[in-house]
Amino acid sequence: MSILDLSKQGLTVKTVLHNAAPSCLYEEAIRFEPGTTIADSGALIAYSGEKTGRSPLDKRLVRNPASEPDIWWGPVNFPIDEVSFAINRERAKDYLNTRDRLYVVDAFAGWDPQYRIKVRIICSRPYHALFIYQMLIRPTDQELIDFGTPDFVIYNAGRFPASRLTPGMTSNTSVDVNFERGEVVILGTEYAGEMKKGIFTIMNYLMPKQGVLSMHCSATADRVTGRSSILFGLSGTGKTTLSADPNRLLIGDDEHGWSDDGIFNIEGGCYAKAIYLSRESEPEIFQALRFGSVLENVVYDNAHHHVDFNNSTITQNTRGAYPVEYMTNARIPCLANHPTDVIFLTCDAFGVIPPVSRLTSDQAMYHFINGYTAKVAGTEVGIQEPQATFSPCFGGPFLVWHPKKYADLLAERIRTHHASVWLVNTGWCGGPYGVGSRMELRQTRAIIDAIHSGELKNIPTQADPIFGFNRVTSCPNVPAEILNPRQYWRDPAAYDTAAQKLEGLFRDNYAQFEEGAIFRGTMDGWKGFSDCCPAE
Repeated sequence: MSILDLSKQGLTVKTVLHNAAPSCLYEEAIRFEPGTTIADSGALIAYSGEKTGRSPLDKRLVRNPASEPDIWWGPVNFPIDEVSFAINRERAKDYLNTRDRLYVVDAFAGWDPQYRIKVRIICSRPYHALFIYQMLIRPTDQELIDFGTPDFVIYNAGRFPASRLTPGMTSNTSVDVNFERGEVVILGTEYAGEMKKGIFTIMNYLMPKQGVLSMHCSATADRVTGRSSILFGLSGTGKTTLSADPNRLLIGDDEHGWSDDGIFNIEGGCYAKAIYLSRESEPEIFQALRFGSVLENVVYDNAHHHVDFNNSTITQNTRGAYPVEYMTNARIPCLANHPTDVIFLTCDAFGVIPPVSRLTSDQAMYHFINGYTAKVAGTEVGIQEPQATFSPCFGGPFLVWHPKKYADLLAERIRTHHASVWLVNTGWCGGPYGVGSRMELRQTRAIIDAIHSGELKNIPTQADPIFGFNRVTSCPNVPAEILNPRQYWRDPAAYDTAAQKLEGLFRDNYAQFEEGAIFRGTMDGWKGFSDCCPAE
């Protein structure tokens, strides 16, 4: 830990803890944050207050002539002008200057030195400092001495609200990104994940400008050959769980770049869903939640400080943050060769998507652009039956460019490196949520193992008459009957109805891109991709 002068950032607080060690931040959190405590595993238990998840509708990007033409304005990226950004930044600084002590973390994003950026995070909560210290790439003592001027500064004043009177504000929460100034301002939310995803938004803008595909995915590598695979998926589909594979090397669980040299993790830590976590089902993640880690919004018993991972009283979105090296299979530095397999994970609550299918080139782009998963009844107020959720590129809230930019980069990478593409359903089989059953984790892991070993490439497939993709007909250690969802349903006619409904939702969602004359064709073909990568 060192003393840091923040006058260049307009901050005058005298007590500034700079890159404080986890043990120091534990002391600070217990001393200054009521409710913060230590679990029996040694992890720090902290609470994010009213907001227990991200606030995507409150993200704002500054509209500036330099970056404005690059940004996909609309459903994901809402504009804010320079004046409103300056007002919010001033509010954040004014609040931070009222604190007795501040916490600053200087760290890197991106394990590949060629694409690495330097980030400074300024916050008032030690829990936030510990979280981001573990989530980013921690500099060595010498790297910290030589850190110099950061590329981006994050002002985390989440305990202080934005003003609804400020033009462009629709609530008292605002997460504002200014690419030209290299600044992020957080107001009105104490959810730590906003810092993490703010940095990912930055990388999603910078990386494509350099010809690098930024990806919302996990990644692992073969222990012998070093060949990697990547797993795209929205929250809850299994990215983190399936990347915790003791038989493979972990590159990362959530954010990566794919350059001409291979893939690299953007982060230095993992952020796992903790709800229903158990030592038996996910031993690698369970053991990683120890001293130095953060457990967020969990419930514990006062007598023994034992965490009840099955308790969702505070939120379904309980989380655990830990440094990547806490995973016994982590590869440090977090770099790997080009992927041989690209896997799209979907949690299909309708129960009609097969457990595993192989995708042609055109189908791969179709599913990448759609980015499908489903919400189930009970997860949100008003949801009584499964609801389809579409998020382009399996990471819509974090995209900056139009999805076509990322799709073009993925298409080029798949073509150049001859990667196979798979669609894996980690959701329901034998019927929809409430009727069928959730795919067992051991079965999904068997499917992923068979993909990695190359066994599935040689197994016959059948074209699905409704969706068009190629359903794999057998897989080691997976019951054959579940691989054909129509036959596994008690009522095949009911399956047909549900499948046709979902296929229609796919087409309706995809149409928004066709209408822009950017994507053409149907489910069986995206012309912009097939021009450079013929169907297999």
